[in-house]
Amino acid sequence: MGVDHYKSKDRSVKSIYTDRNFKTKKALKDAVANGDKIGFYQPGSFGGNEPQNGTITLEGPHYPEPHKWYATAEVKDGYIIKVK
Repeated sequence: MGVDHYKSKDRSVKSIYTDRNFKTKKALKDAVANGDKIGFYQPGSFGGNEPQNGTITLEGPHYPEPHKWYATAEVKDGYIIKVK
């Protein structure tokens, strides 16, 4: 399967998307800086084990579009609070 972009000791998570399909990392950063509540999920049948707190790696835009950006994000209580 693809490259593991998830930054965690749990290597079973392969990719995480935001709940909105951001076309650019800048658009995601702007939304978070604006105070928007942005959630995230792991697509497919292996979803549901995403951490609710800590550091994750996101990719976008969503499949089937080719991924054009990757970002490391800090999450708290199931929402993105900071994007690098």
